[in-house]
Amino acid sequence: MCGVHYLVQWSRGLFGLGQSFILLAATAVSVVVSSAASSATDEPPQSAVASLKKESVAEAAYVGDEDCRSCHQNLVSTYHLTAHYITSRLPAKDSISGKFTAGSNILATLNTNLFFEMDATEQGFFQTAVMRQSPTDMVYRAERFDVVIGSSRKGQTYLFWKGGQLFELPVSYWVGLDEWVNSPGYRDGSAFFSKGVTPRCLECHATSFKSLTPPLNRYDKTSLVLGITCEKCHGPGGGHAARYRAQPPPKSPSETAIINTARLSRDRQIDLCALCHSGGSPLPSVPSLSYKPGDVLAKFLDIPIPAPNAHVDVHGGQVHLLKRSRCFQSSETMTCTTCHNVHTPQRDLATFASNCLACHKVERCGVFPKLGHEIDGKCVICHMPLQPTDQIISSVNGKQLQPEVRNHQIGIYPEVHLP
Repeated sequence: MCGVHYLVQWSRGLFGLGQSFILLAATAVSVVVSSAASSATDEPPQSAVASLKKESVAEAAYVGDEDCRSCHQNLVSTYHLTAHYITSRLPAKDSISGKFTAGSNILATLNTNLFFEMDATEQGFFQTAVMRQSPTDMVYRAERFDVVIGSSRKGQTYLFWKGGQLFELPVSYWVGLDEWVNSPGYRDGSAFFSKGVTPRCLECHATSFKSLTPPLNRYDKTSLVLGITCEKCHGPGGGHAARYRAQPPPKSPSETAIINTARLSRDRQIDLCALCHSGGSPLPSVPSLSYKPGDVLAKFLDIPIPAPNAHVDVHGGQVHLLKRSRCFQSSETMTCTTCHNVHTPQRDLATFASNCLACHKVERCGVFPKLGHEIDGKCVICHMPLQPTDQIISSVNGKQLQPEVRNHQIGIYPEVHLP
């Protein structure tokens, strides 16, 4: 579609949401979809993003990461490189991983009369569903990339605004294949644009937002603070910043007006991670974003405790799986942050192994007599293996795709071998 012009009119029902584009003649004007987003050729101005964040959360005394940076330069700089921070972003050349070049911007489907095309234009980034009605009639539905979901370690999904409602686009990107794929929950060969994004989805992929339900996926656009920022885990920082700008500064932790998660009890530390890594669902009549760091999570989410031998999916069930581990059960202090330094990117598995070796000797491993020190630094590969999730399933070329997630039940897996 890029560089090709069509005369279009609205039709109802074919692509969901009761509206689509129908080709009348292959001449005349460009297809333009109205929605606020960044240009395909320019990065979103960081000053504008920071300003938006400050204004949208002012009522809750949130101040944004740039205020945190004024005293915590190194922590903020490294944290901004992590998957948590970029789990949702504005669309830009460097935030959308999928390719827009000719030949790489097409997703064919099982329906030979339907394909999707991804375009980068001066007006923004777009997904267009192209349906052949007859040899001479084509139907188009184009929507803009308005929000990028996912750090791109495994893949990305994209959202678009229609008025004040937020929806999931039908095409996602899969890192392992370096291809566009059908979004999770979308049937291959169909073109629907009506899957709404719920507050629970945003609660784990954004810092804050203002819900305007009903319907469930209606929000104040200006309130959406993307990414997981410092204050998601440490609470509103307005009072903290004000106290440290005053003279003299606070003398004790109780006067700092901020949540130091290291000072929380073990259960409350784990609750903070479990907000998004337990697979919990909201309790009735408890609005999203009600939970604050330090709260008892069970008052906000329904987190069923699985039976000892029940299957727990590796995606969203990390906390359940960790608690099943002998390592966790035999320790009074082990938490998620025993292994994870959330303030910096962690990609080196040998770094995680150093935590294992604080209690275990590599010579005691069952495969040491055969492999010797070849296993040094590889504890996680065997004892926390990557396994496919049943909760995120996409499709492409008639094949079902399931990303692999690391199993957080630390244990012995006889079927797993070093590569």
